[in-house]
Amino acid sequence: MGSSNRQLVLNAFLVPSGHHVAAWRHPDAEAAGGVDFAHYRQLAQIAEEALFDSIFVADFSASFDQQSAKVMARTGGSAGLEPLTLLSALAAVTKRIGLIATVTTTFNEPYNLARKFASLDLISQGRAGWNLVTTGNEPEAFNYGDRKLPPHAERYARAREFADVTIGLWESWDEDAFLRDKENGIFFDPAKLHVLNHHGRHFSVRGPLNVARSPQGRPVIVQAGSSEDGRAFAARTAEVIFVATPTLAEAQAFYADMKSRAVAAGRTGDDIKILPGVFPVIGRTQAEAEEKYQALQDLIHPEIGLGLLSALLGTDLRGIDVEGKLPELPEAIGHQGRQKLLVDLARRDGLSVRELYLRVAGARGHWTIVGTPLAIADALQHWFENGAADGFNVMPPILPGGLTDFTRLVVPELQKRGLFRTAYAGKTLREHLRLQKPSRSFHPEKQSA
Repeated sequence: MGSSNRQLVLNAFLVPSGHHVAAWRHPDAEAAGGVDFAHYRQLAQIAEEALFDSIFVADFSASFDQQSAKVMARTGGSAGLEPLTLLSALAAVTKRIGLIATVTTTFNEPYNLARKFASLDLISQGRAGWNLVTTGNEPEAFNYGDRKLPPHAERYARAREFADVTIGLWESWDEDAFLRDKENGIFFDPAKLHVLNHHGRHFSVRGPLNVARSPQGRPVIVQAGSSEDGRAFAARTAEVIFVATPTLAEAQAFYADMKSRAVAAGRTGDDIKILPGVFPVIGRTQAEAEEKYQALQDLIHPEIGLGLLSALLGTDLRGIDVEGKLPELPEAIGHQGRQKLLVDLARRDGLSVRELYLRVAGARGHWTIVGTPLAIADALQHWFENGAADGFNVMPPILPGGLTDFTRLVVPELQKRGLFRTAYAGKTLREHLRLQKPSRSFHPEKQSA
């Protein structure tokens, strides 16, 4: 049995056909899932029926550059739906599950982002979450008038100010500001309206936001950076952290580091929920699970394997001897934490380039488990109870089958052990995550309406 109070957080990370790079080719996968709302509706409802805390949709606001078009033509992720539009539609066909979307701070403005997420939060009655990222992908820069990405440190400096402005805008209204008093003709109390009047290095934003507060106070902030800049930023801002830690030791080290950083930033360890990614391949027997995994591995085209590895490492590996060892690489412009993780993996296990891309084709450097429902539940419990995780970012290999395997075979085992809920206790994402509803931290002595 698990501890009497602490229970797992489970998030379903939804990508069109599944997380394996060759998932779209699998006979049981939805190859056109990326543009099929009915597919996403089915996935969201499967996750909600299984009582998941949330679903998550990532984003990449570019398709590919011309040099990679040949490689991208063999993948299933070159076109899809814009996440906030998608989640707004899913809010109408779900009732309890949290709705998290990625939006970058590098190519957006705080006011627009704050308004859109506040709207999603109201539409869903307090279930929205923002995965706050900085863009490390050069093809995205080409779509926003830039020919070169800003340096890593500069992107994070902009992101820190962006987050502060966005949170300030979400605090424009007290929760009880709107009186809607028909008899006296008073729609809102002016004393409960607050104007931001922000003037900083990157942004000048007057405010206030023209969207009211939601039942959960403001959207939950999620982050996924594991570089030094990313960790420092997450310690002061994040409420949920998605992380790639393929081994227990790495997960424990990250968990301890981030909890201590949160305390040093004036928070508590419970203010941040750490969710390592897990890529579960589930069979009713070990042999069946291994057969499922190998069937996906057999679908990997060599160009796709090398292209995926190039993207994850931030270095073009075309023309390299794939049977040789990974060469010394220049520091990545973006995704520095992921580059280090994969380089360390290759060096530690003595992997060739081909062996490395086969290793990461499914989980992208996250934890891979191939086994029976009982074995997977055992592994998740061990991490959860040994200082490695507050829960997991579940990354099904193919969709919808990989998600239904987890919800029908693993979740009941976790519930039997007292590790996961058997009913939703709250209505908002914060309530699911057991996060405190934020009190408005507006400082009237510094800013006024």
